[in-house]
Amino acid sequence: MGVVLALAAALAYGLSDFVGGLASRRTSAWPVAFMCAVGALGCSVVVALVTDGDPTGSDLAWGALAGIGSGLGGAFLYRGLAAGRMGVVAPVSAVGAAVLPVVVGVATGERPELLVWLGIAAAVPGIWLVSREPGGDGSLAAGLVDGVLAGLGFGLLFAAIGQVPDGAGYWPLALAQVAALAAVVATAVVLRVAWRPTARSEVTGGLLAGVLATAAALGFLLATQTGLLTVAAVLTSLYPAFTILLAATVLRETIHRGQAVGLAFCGLCVALVAAG
Repeated sequence: MGVVLALAAALAYGLSDFVGGLASRRTSAWPVAFMCAVGALGCSVVVALVTDGDPTGSDLAWGALAGIGSGLGGAFLYRGLAAGRMGVVAPVSAVGAAVLPVVVGVATGERPELLVWLGIAAAVPGIWLVSREPGGDGSLAAGLVDGVLAGLGFGLLFAAIGQVPDGAGYWPLALAQVAALAAVVATAVVLRVAWRPTARSEVTGGLLAGVLATAAALGFLLATQTGLLTVAAVLTSLYPAFTILLAATVLRETIHRGQAVGLAFCGLCVALVAAG
């Protein structure tokens, strides 16, 4: 059951990224990210109300910090997906999301296993290969920088959520969505871009992405409670595969040979870091 729930979480994350990215292509990334946080907040509050838990002030603070990462990660991911190829932005963000928690752990005294270091080493050629478009000009693929920024945001999300104990329930994650809303609005104001939704596709696409993201978080939480955390993390971290598959089938994006090798390295990085 833990394996099934983790795969369901990966599917939900992949669907959320695809829906949010597609909606951003039609309008703008920031209103979609805002509505995604609104949808995730509503679902998180409902889940928190029906879930037992007794969070402390520290648990809520970690939740708020995670929300900042979630809001920024989602916004830059959608902007990258809107400007570039989904098959580039999604895996690069996944690598960042996997590596950053490892860096934080080392800084706080943890000593990762050899598998983790091998995973970090695999990320270097993976990012280089997947970020190059064929054609010989050597230019970076569109959306790469946003993919890196999204990975840093999601890495902050995972690193902070990892500090919340199981007994805290779901309220820290609900608070995370409040912080995500604030982070999206504040960053949009600083960048001087519009964040208020004005189109129906921004509202519906963002809300659907938020519901799917909440379902993914809940699926991952249940997977860790019914099975091994290592197995759940490895399987859930495969979410870009679903985004890439949807981009290839729905949007007809072509995955070139060099990028396919890069995707393999990115997948290997995520798997090794999570397994370690």
